[in-house]
Amino acid sequence: MKLTFQRRLTLSFLIIFVIFTAGVVVFEQGQARRYRTEALEERLDAYAEMIHACVAGDTPDSIDLKVLLPLLPQELRLTVIGASGEVVYDNLFAEPGELDNHAGRPEVANARKQGASYDIRTSASNHIPYIYYAKYFGNDFVRVALPYDVKVKHFLQPDNGFLYFIVILFAVGLLFIHYVGSLFGRSVKRLRDFASTADDADADLGTAHFPHDELGEIGQRIAGSYKSLKESERTLVREREKLLQHVHSSAEGVCFFRPDGSVEFYNGLFLQYMNTISDVVVSDNPALLTLDVFEPVRRFLASGSGEQYFETHLQDQGREFLLRVNVFDDKSFEVVFNDITRQEKTRRLKQEMTGNIAHELRTPVTSIRGYLETVLETPMPPEKERDFITKAYRQTLALSELIRDMSLLTKIEDTPGSFNFGRIDLGAVINRVTAELEPALQAKRITVENTLPAGLTVNGNESLVYSIFRNLTDNVINHAGEGVHVTIGKRAERNGYVYISFADDGCGIGDRSKLNRLFERFYRLDEGRTRDAGGSGLGLSIVKNIVSLHGGTITAKERREGGLEFLFSLPTGDTSRK
Repeated sequence: MKLTFQRRLTLSFLIIFVIFTAGVVVFEQGQARRYRTEALEERLDAYAEMIHACVAGDTPDSIDLKVLLPLLPQELRLTVIGASGEVVYDNLFAEPGELDNHAGRPEVANARKQGASYDIRTSASNHIPYIYYAKYFGNDFVRVALPYDVKVKHFLQPDNGFLYFIVILFAVGLLFIHYVGSLFGRSVKRLRDFASTADDADADLGTAHFPHDELGEIGQRIAGSYKSLKESERTLVREREKLLQHVHSSAEGVCFFRPDGSVEFYNGLFLQYMNTISDVVVSDNPALLTLDVFEPVRRFLASGSGEQYFETHLQDQGREFLLRVNVFDDKSFEVVFNDITRQEKTRRLKQEMTGNIAHELRTPVTSIRGYLETVLETPMPPEKERDFITKAYRQTLALSELIRDMSLLTKIEDTPGSFNFGRIDLGAVINRVTAELEPALQAKRITVENTLPAGLTVNGNESLVYSIFRNLTDNVINHAGEGVHVTIGKRAERNGYVYISFADDGCGIGDRSKLNRLFERFYRLDEGRTRDAGGSGLGLSIVKNIVSLHGGTITAKERREGGLEFLFSLPTGDTSRK
């Protein structure tokens, strides 16, 4: 059975107290017995002195103690022993010569050495137990003896009063020990109960009460510290859950490694990226650092440079990733994968667009500068000067058109929510476009036929929808040739969208492999010819972005009978806008 702290404490104090009490009792009893024995020895020594004084100088035959014997205890045995051990006189035996030589008796032998000695034994002469006391006076021994009976034994026994006092004190001390042990045990028990209760997640740690003593104060502090620790633990658990949710929902692939390189935790996106760029199928809890893709990481970790950050780029399967390594203080580390394919593509597109913009701006600006420098520095007739200024003005118009188209593209991509949507009559929009472009259409003998149903409406931004048809018509004027016929019609209407065809019977593009590039910014089939023909090179890119903004799609194809056809969709209801 397991002893409680209170019982073990009480038992420990009890054992110590019992040992201490027993030692005191034994010591006191021994001292009392020694004192009584010494007192008896002193009495017997006095008898021996008295007897020696009476018999001193007497011969064995002349020893007469009749005067002294009445003064001595009646049961006292007197023996005078010669120097060689022969018995000279014994008050119990009329013929001392009948007794054996006493030189070997213990009390006599020791008295010869020490001067005096006592011994408790049974007499060899009369077989009665005595307490003997012998004293050596140089020429003889005087031995006195008292029967070792109840009276003598009682005299030698210590007084039991002290023993009774010790027993009572022991009982009182035992009660006090039990009381003190209960006080300590109560505090320890409450601390133990608190520890048992604290393991319960639903326990109220604020209800623990301890005695008003030092141990109780320690218990209160422990309880307070434990309460703070549990609260910190709950906070850490909540923060850990938040972190795990963040890592799982992160747009980055994250994996945490222990200092020995084993995997501790990773999210699903990390596993997906690893299976994308690794030749080996990576399953749960992989030994990731052994894969070839982690060779840069292994080199970095083995370098011992002390650096805590490392990054590199990885390319595979047409994807590009940014790999980052963060080393923590305990030598554990994390590996973070970012799919930067789109960012890199955007960056390259921006670089390409910047180059294209610079190229597109360079031509009109150079022309304007050349014309104006010629006018300013070269004397010429007024009509020639006007011609140069007119050409510079046309280049400024082209420059303004380029800036306008670039601004429109930027607004569509960056702030699509800034456009207001509403009901638009497509027939009215097309009539407006053809009316504004009528001089250019007539100059190229281009005809436009609108076969859309009367009153056909779509949900969109009128200015942007106007730009769709304006740019498609400009594209025909600039690139389709002369005598071209344009047909605008409805192909279908389903799922909240109307599908519109914009077709011409012009010269087309000649190379169908270039169809998928028609909507790229600044792309031209023939750079020299199309720049001379006019246009910013952004028209079809603007058309595609406007259609996408309205939730539709657009495709281009070459017609069998010649020319190009653009098929695009626009929403007919309010649910189209994203």
